[in-house]
Amino acid sequence: MNNKIKLAVAGAVLSAASVANAGIIIPAGDWTIDINGNVNAFATFSDADEGKGTVKGRLAAGEDADGEGDGQGINTGLLPAWLGFTGTTRQNDVDVSFTISFQPNVSDNGAMGDTGTPLNRQAFVTFGDKSWGTVKLGKDLGIFAGQAILNDMTLLGVGAGGGTSGGATSLGGIGSGYIYPAWKGQIAYTTPNMNGFSATIGITNPNQGSFGNALGAASSTTELNQDRFGVEGQVMYEWTGDVAGKVWASGATYDVTVDASNSTPSDVTTSSEIDSFTASVYDIGAAVTTGNLGLVGYYYNGKGVGTTMMGGANGVLGLGDDTGMQNY
Repeated sequence: MNNKIKLAVAGAVLSAASVANAGIIIPAGDWTIDINGNVNAFATFSDADEGKGTVKGRLAAGEDADGEGDGQGINTGLLPAWLGFTGTTRQNDVDVSFTISFQPNVSDNGAMGDTGTPLNRQAFVTFGDKSWGTVKLGKDLGIFAGQAILNDMTLLGVGAGGGTSGGATSLGGIGSGYIYPAWKGQIAYTTPNMNGFSATIGITNPNQGSFGNALGAASSTTELNQDRFGVEGQVMYEWTGDVAGKVWASGATYDVTVDASNSTPSDVTTSSEIDSFTASVYDIGAAVTTGNLGLVGYYYNGKGVGTTMMGGANGVLGLGDDTGMQNY
């Protein structure tokens, strides 16, 4: 596939707030409507010789309960099938934009082939001006680690996590190189572009999560409660030329309480707090391109954030100690 097409697809899909990579443009009075998206599908095969579920520091394919390690599936890759709508206008010297997107699967696991599991990853509005910056309100890709997934070389491919029949997407480098930025309700401000430099700061929705059997008991559930808005930010410098690229750093912090609920045979449920701590993380990265060659370097470090999602999968390990969720 032509590199320009690759970049246009990735940009229009995962950075729909920017209309630089357009799909079908439709004038509508004072508004311009951009319809963009893609459909990608892969037949995937996986073979796990050993291991079950997860290993220290990353995700790994594992054998099932019958000891079978082979898997096959027809799924999307890391980037799901996508249909997005972006409207832009300029009113009263302010640029206004909205984006809504839908992500249907290309395969389902149900016997009838229709388990109805589409994703809805974006619904946000922006307003601003190149002289003072842009404000975003609504659900979009998280600020921390957003550049990591946008620069993942497997974004338009499969990467890790293939071979699961009817799964929504594969995982690319998520859990084995960077934390998933996720799609978060947010209020964020981005500065204007200042000779290549820009910065973003925002608050994000305090998402909740629960994990059955996290304590090892069949009747237990572990709940992760964020006690305040998350705070996420990023600084970035971009340049053009024969050797073009960008460098960035981002970070996030959340206050987290871990509660355990246990059910007894008499249907009595008890709840107790296991831990309370501040989860914090930062990253640095660089991406450089020259001709058809592109190089990306990335590093992150944190405490209490897990290895796959912020406070999610692979995060609830080592419960009961004074460090909460570990970053392995």
